[in-house]
Order: sequence, then C-alpha cells, then structure tokens
Amino acid sequence: MRPVTIAGVGMHPWGKWGRPFVEYGVHAARAALADAGIDWTDVDLVVGGETVRGGYAGYVAGSTFAQALGWNGARVATSYAACATGAQALDTARSRILAGMADVALVVGADTTPKGFLAPNAGERWDDPDWLRFRLVGMTNPAYFALYARRRIDLYGATPEDFAAVKVKNARHGLANPNARYRKEVSVDDVLGSAVVADPLHLLDICATSDGGAAVVLVSDRFAKERGLTDGVKVRAISTVTPTFPQTVLDMPYLSTESSSVVPAGDATFKESLARAAYEEAGISPEDVDVAEVYDLSTALEQDWIEDLGLCARGEAEQLLRAGDTTIGGRIPVNPSGGLACFGEAVPAQALAQVCELTWQLRGQAEGRQVEGARVGITANQGLFGHGSSVIVSR
Repeated sequence: MRPVTIAGVGMHPWGKWGRPFVEYGVHAARAALADAGIDWTDVDLVVGGETVRGGYAGYVAGSTFAQALGWNGARVATSYAACATGAQALDTARSRILAGMADVALVVGADTTPKGFLAPNAGERWDDPDWLRFRLVGMTNPAYFALYARRRIDLYGATPEDFAAVKVKNARHGLANPNARYRKEVSVDDVLGSAVVADPLHLLDICATSDGGAAVVLVSDRFAKERGLTDGVKVRAISTVTPTFPQTVLDMPYLSTESSSVVPAGDATFKESLARAAYEEAGISPEDVDVAEVYDLSTALEQDWIEDLGLCARGEAEQLLRAGDTTIGGRIPVNPSGGLACFGEAVPAQALAQVCELTWQLRGQAEGRQVEGARVGITANQGLFGHGSSVIVSR
C-alpha cells in the first residue's frame, strides 16, 4: 500500500482544564495546520475522534470540529473505537486519500474526562460487557491492570520494583515534553510508597484521566508534490484488526476466556496480531523499529506491549528494562514522550498523540527527549470490545 504523508501535527497540552473538549481539538487542529503550512480552506476532509462524555456533540465530532473551525465545505466523518479511536480516525482519512477522494485530511481527537478512573456511562445495559464487569463483579480498570501485572510476576519473574522502574523511566522522559501533564521525576521508592490501588500496582503505576487534544494533517501524493512536502514523515501502516476466536488470554472488559478444546488457539494473541498486521502491511520487521509509543495504562502493561510488538521475546521485557534498552539512548526507546504515565488518558486523542510524538522524533524535533537517528516508529493501543490499533511511520 502506498504511504501517505504526514504534513503537520499539533497538540493541546494535557491537564485538567475543565473546558469543553472542542476547545482542545480546535487548538490542536490549528497547531497541526500551522505546522503543515496549510490553510484551513485547503482541508477537504475532517475526521473527528468522538468522546462519549461530550454530550450530543461528542457523537458527531467530525462536524463539531468543522463547525468550530469555520464551515469550509469539507467532507466529514466521525470515529469511535475507545482508546484506539485516533488511529481508526487516521485510517479513515488515509483510506479516502488513497481512494482519490481527498487531498488534505485533518484528523482531530479531544476529550474532557471526569475525575478518577473511567467508568461506564449511566444506565442499565445488560448486553454490555463493560457495564456488566462493573455491575456484577466490580472489576474496575485498575483491577484488570493488576491481573495483567500479576500474570507477569507469575510467568516471567517480574517484580513490583520492575514496574516502578517503568514509571521512573517514563517520568524522566516526560520532563522535557511541553505537552505532558506530569513533569516531575520520581524514584522507585516514590512509586512503591504510593497507595496500593490493586495489588501489586500502586497509584503511581497507573495513569490518570486527563483533558487534552491532538491532531494530524495527512495529504495525498499529488498535494505533497505541489507543496514540496515529499520529504515528510509517512504513514506506512495502520492496523485495526479484530480478535480471532478463540481468545485464550483474558482481555478487558470480558470476564472469561474461550475454550480451545475444539477450535485450537491461533499462534498470536489479539494484541500480537495487531502488530503483525502492521509489520506485514509496512513490509518491515520488529528489528527495523527505532522507537515505540505504547499504551501504558499501567507500568506492567507497557512491558506486555513491548513483547506484543515483537521488540523482544515473550518474557524478556524486564531484561530490556533492567539493561536500559527501553530508555532514550538505549536499543529500543519506549515512550520517549513520557507515555500515559506523564499524560493520562484523553481517550479520542491519545492514539493521535502517539503519532504526533513519533513525527517529531523522526523529524529530529523532540527537543530534550530526542531518539537520535530514529527513522521508523510504531504505536500500540487497545480499546474495549476488540478495538485496537498499531500505526507504523517512517522517514
């Protein structure tokens, strides 16, 4: 598949600002357009990542952002895929460009989140696994994160100190990121001394909920040549594959696995299949990756993603961490932005924020946190109900 050019990226800093999500998205969109040197009137497609917490306007995010920027006649689309929303929106824009139906696409995601950990919207929905896990067994997100962490301890010998070291690494990375909400160094003792939320995870092991926005401008080959943008960062692959039956590893929000007694399990888990599809589409292998931005809802989950992306063998992520391989200056830096540890969750924006970070990294513009010589980057996200994404960009 032909790559598509990233002409511009922009973000609204993460925090708890208490403003409508549209304001964050407009700020990010204008920053991305300015970065691209493209006028709003040149945009012929707007794809919005919606937030289910934004009232009615949250469900039609494409037109909401288009209206806020000023009606210009652009086509619109809206995507929702939980935490993979941004990547799915990016895929919609890329598909229309490759189909010859758009030349300049603006992809925007933004969110205003409630205080505390995320929970389902109000109302009774007995066919909704996300609602049921809270209602029937009180399985909050951190409870799932703790199960994944305990699995790493039992299978691979990971320790709470290892998980704390992930937070220490990401906090150090985020110090130089002007868009990060938390810009403060922490120690292993700080993490282990914070309140236990769901054993073995402490408060500082788990990401917060945040307000923020991110935007990406994609352009066609024709437009890129006309504007001299041919040397930009390219989107090489976007994977949004769904799980394959049977799933033998417990995944949020489901309460059980599926039997493989009749139909044998495949050779890849759902999260592994996301990365494999991306590598296949891009025509590269994990060995080609220079930098990764992964979905660190908890410190232990970052370790899982490193293995899911094939950046090391199963059970070896702690070895990479202890050797310093996943820090800036190491063999395969992970989350040089600071990750969700420093940003928190702004659900429709976070997959786009990862692409923004990798774009800056590959351009050599990530001041204070630059991965030197980075040419290929990969992202990973997972949403509820079989939504996930992996994006590969290259220079």
